[in-house]
Amino acid sequence: MLEMMEGRLDPDVVIEEFEALTRDAGRIQKETLKKILEQNGETEYLMKWDLKGKTDPDSYKSCVPLVTHEDLEPYIQRIAHGENSCIFTRKPITTISLSSGTSQGKPKFVPFNDELLENTMQIYKTSFSFRNREYPIGNGKALQFIYGSRQFKTKGGLAAGTATTNVYSDEKFKTTMRAMQTSCCSPDEVIFSTNCEESLYCHLLCGLILWDQVQVVSSTFAHGIVHAFRTFEEKWEDLVNDIRQGELCSWIQTPSLRTAMSKLLNPNPGLADIIYNKCLGLSNWYGVIQELFPNTKYIYGIMTGSMEPYLKKLRHYARDLPLLSADYGASEGWIGANVNPKLRPELATFAVLPNIGYFEFIPLNEDSNVEPQPIGLTEVKIDEEYEIIVTNFAAGRGIMGKPAAIFF
Repeated sequence: MLEMMEGRLDPDVVIEEFEALTRDAGRIQKETLKKILEQNGETEYLMKWDLKGKTDPDSYKSCVPLVTHEDLEPYIQRIAHGENSCIFTRKPITTISLSSGTSQGKPKFVPFNDELLENTMQIYKTSFSFRNREYPIGNGKALQFIYGSRQFKTKGGLAAGTATTNVYSDEKFKTTMRAMQTSCCSPDEVIFSTNCEESLYCHLLCGLILWDQVQVVSSTFAHGIVHAFRTFEEKWEDLVNDIRQGELCSWIQTPSLRTAMSKLLNPNPGLADIIYNKCLGLSNWYGVIQELFPNTKYIYGIMTGSMEPYLKKLRHYARDLPLLSADYGASEGWIGANVNPKLRPELATFAVLPNIGYFEFIPLNEDSNVEPQPIGLTEVKIDEEYEIIVTNFAAGRGIMGKPAAIFF
């Protein structure tokens, strides 16, 4: 891989690699499935389906049944309880991700391993490269409203936490963000604070201190950015006073936050006056993001699906700044990257990366009297809707349960 040049990401190389992968998606899909099955063919889960060492798609589809998370949950619970003897993967699962609970109404445990982390980094680098081609950034900062809870131990002693916690706490994530020239404004103490309200306040304060270096404003989901600037409306005078006095306001109680912010805060009456006057000059906070962070190139986060209702308010805060939707995935793993960032979020499309998992698609609009048959990645049709089946490097052949419009 030649994508990293002198510690920086080379977007042109990443795009070339992406184009090469997608031009030969059929072959790459077969190779990816073969790699998954060769790595994990002797695990308990795969051996029960009697594949007999076969790694071709037809044998896989005929032998291994489609399952949902509910079907796999007993196996995952055994892993979480410490029985980690090659149940899903030949290499032991050392980390468990806790989902957001949006699809089932409650959080679920999902196996997480190094391959899934690598897939995450590939998605990040791919979508960034296409964004950077349209909206190039310099060596600046990202005001990221991201939150990583503390990891805990399952009954079996495995590290567990939200998917974002597992990603944000890994050094590869920080290295990737530095390579993309968008290091987070906030220190780890702010990202991993157990008090989300205080953490949000400190995120805003870090961004204001580094106001002229901020080139990207982002959050995992659009509502996170909207919530952040609704909070700014309420707390802006406290934030201005903190910058003026060089001291964190008293209502922030968490010791680690106070210690971390003390290293960043110095009395700065001039900056405080600038922010104060800008806020007074705004009409109903229209364009507050663009006004406070004038070097921002775009606003970034997941803006599709259930996040679309937040776009109106986000556009109010953003004024003329482009809104770029982030990538497509689920708790079980990533599916595709947004390689057309100039499209409005309502029209966002996603390109499947054929080497991060094996993908099948069940047509949703066929005759209900006929059992629909899964088709391969290269067999999908433009403008059709499908239910997605994913086989990745951490679990079985699972239905994602998330319809998606797939375009090529």
